[in-house]
Amino acid sequence: MDDDRPDVLLTGLLFYDLVLTGLGRPPTPGEEIWTDGMGCGPGGIANLAVAAARFGLNTSLATVFGDDYYGAYCREVLAGQEGVDLSLSRTADGWHTPVTVSLSYGHDRALVTHGQEPPYSQDVLMGDPPESRTALVHIEAEPREWLAKAAANGTHIYADVGWDPTQRWSRDLLDQLALCHAFLPNETEAMAYTRTDSAVAALGTLSELVPVAVVTRGGEGAIAVDQTTGEYAEAPALDVDVLDATGAGDVFGASFVAASLGGWPLAERLRFAVLSAGLSVGHHGGGSAAPGWYGVDRWWRSLTEPDVRRAYGFLADRLPGDPGPPVRYAPVTPPDPAPR
Repeated sequence: MDDDRPDVLLTGLLFYDLVLTGLGRPPTPGEEIWTDGMGCGPGGIANLAVAAARFGLNTSLATVFGDDYYGAYCREVLAGQEGVDLSLSRTADGWHTPVTVSLSYGHDRALVTHGQEPPYSQDVLMGDPPESRTALVHIEAEPREWLAKAAANGTHIYADVGWDPTQRWSRDLLDQLALCHAFLPNETEAMAYTRTDSAVAALGTLSELVPVAVVTRGGEGAIAVDQTTGEYAEAPALDVDVLDATGAGDVFGASFVAASLGGWPLAERLRFAVLSAGLSVGHHGGGSAAPGWYGVDRWWRSLTEPDVRRAYGFLADRLPGDPGPPVRYAPVTPPDPAPR
């Protein structure tokens, strides 16, 4: 029997992102710095939606668009270009789409955002959420009602979490992991919430709270435990040049879900997610930098390093026969010379 449920269900705040790259350092007050690169595109929850859709996943997004140029542009990119289902989304009259300027320098970036709270909450947008194979969720201190409803109807919840500006790192937030199938924090977040002093120790604690625990470690790669299969895995990061790290964590999460839905072993899921995130940081933007099957296929076909080729040998059997058309990266200045 065909499964006509969405592969991935998403909700959250959408932004129009303007990314400036090539800065040697951040500006100081009163100073003007010229930079040699710029990109634009949908950001925020759109990063996850685009990254998932580019791996062929049927992706349903519930978000709010402003009735302005930025909202119309983001809607066209998501629905018209990337094929994301926006039937759960709304356009709000008289509300402007949040705009974020990202200043990317070194291996990090600083963000400045102009916007207001949307007029519709996640719970209003979702209502009784449709049955979905998975949902990618950003959990917050205040639990969302729709999350429990989705878990109850059989949706596997894959969750991440953000920086706590209060730095209290309340362990109460971890109570929500009872609804989750997988949890994918970075090592700083994982250690802070578990009160541990290493990524490995944090992973051990989290693996007692959720079936699949993953801790991302930036330039050190990622580690994971799958209690449903008894697997433990480590994946080193790729040696890549970082242009813009915006949205790399979202690309990691979406690709991990894609591999999980394919039933891959944990070691393959983890390497695939590390690879996808690594390929994304070489382009501007968040989800717009996601490689999709096309980008992963091109990387695999051009790979000559024997050790890396052995480590990723599983791709020979995992890549689709038709990886699809070239992905469309964010409009940039100066323009990319050719698809990569």
